[in-house]
Amino acid sequence: MKLYEYEGAQLFQKYGIPVPDFAVVTSGKEAREKAEAIGFPVIIKAQVLTGGRYLAGGVKTVESADKVEETAEHILSLKIKGLPVEKVTVAAGIEVDKEFYLGITVDDYKGTPMCILSAEGGVSINQIAQDKEEVVVQRPVSILKGLEMAEAEDMCRQVGLGGKDLAAIPEIMVNLWKVFTSTDAMIAEINPLVRTKDGKYMALDSKIEMDDSGLFRHKDLHLNQLERITNPLEKAGKEIGVSYLELEGDIAIIASGAGLGMASMDIINQKMSAANFLETGGGITEELMYNVMELIMQKKGIRGLFINVYGGINPIHEGAKGVVRYLKEHDIQFPVVAKALGNHQEETWQIFKENGVHVVEGVSTEEGVAMLAGLLEGK
Repeated sequence: MKLYEYEGAQLFQKYGIPVPDFAVVTSGKEAREKAEAIGFPVIIKAQVLTGGRYLAGGVKTVESADKVEETAEHILSLKIKGLPVEKVTVAAGIEVDKEFYLGITVDDYKGTPMCILSAEGGVSINQIAQDKEEVVVQRPVSILKGLEMAEAEDMCRQVGLGGKDLAAIPEIMVNLWKVFTSTDAMIAEINPLVRTKDGKYMALDSKIEMDDSGLFRHKDLHLNQLERITNPLEKAGKEIGVSYLELEGDIAIIASGAGLGMASMDIINQKMSAANFLETGGGITEELMYNVMELIMQKKGIRGLFINVYGGINPIHEGAKGVVRYLKEHDIQFPVVAKALGNHQEETWQIFKENGVHVVEGVSTEEGVAMLAGLLEGK
């Protein structure tokens, strides 16, 4: 789950990472009040869970009180990459002397935390990493030991930092590690970390993504996961207890696990185009599968459905009852193909076949997708 920038800044404050004075507001009038209290100039920044705010006009510097209300209202009227701006931050303007980048993430290949430091930061960090490898260092971090001060100092020296930078930045790196581990984060990033013209060090932006599986441990943060989902179908999926991601195609997918769902999506996309990714997890019931059918049918233009489920811990025969109950109650004109294996597979096949669902009895997902493609082509 992604955190808003201001939520990340609040965590930074908690763990000893300096940030500019700021306030979160939802109106131009409130923005003016907070700006006058903070002092000018101020930076007004859109709070949305996506990048590209600066290029979209969602970040503005305001030098005087008479422009704050108008600027804040304008930013609050924007949509950035389709996301409406409902909150903005009003933060103290900072005179920047130098920018750095600092991040901790999980190495997808090794499955271990990775600390990344760049002696240059800002909006062009990806290009900097490609063009100036000598200013970027990354290092795996022991989960047992954590990021130690000596390691952080060594990384700073490796990219050529010394003097006050070497005295201040390692401590911020260690504190960012504390943010990363204490929140079960997948990513904790400061871009930019800056040295101000009066010699202070501050995080001017935050990016934190938490592991959904660890959210139950962080009720103290009072995070509402549903309010962060802007796609109505993806929100509906979360509400009924499944993982749903809307895609651009027209072939719907229901799978009982992430692996089956990804494989189905990849194979479908070779000849057709997937309308969604959906995995039910291990709690299939008749009611859940009925609700899943209702969910996938809310997307316009569906012309086929592929069901790929496995009956290990899942009672797939009960799930089949939910699917066919929906089919009986609605006039579905497109073909439905099911591959269902495992416990109660024969019973599941019978339920599907008796209600017009085409069944693949083999183990090959390719066979099921080929059957669906053939039905759509009239073969």
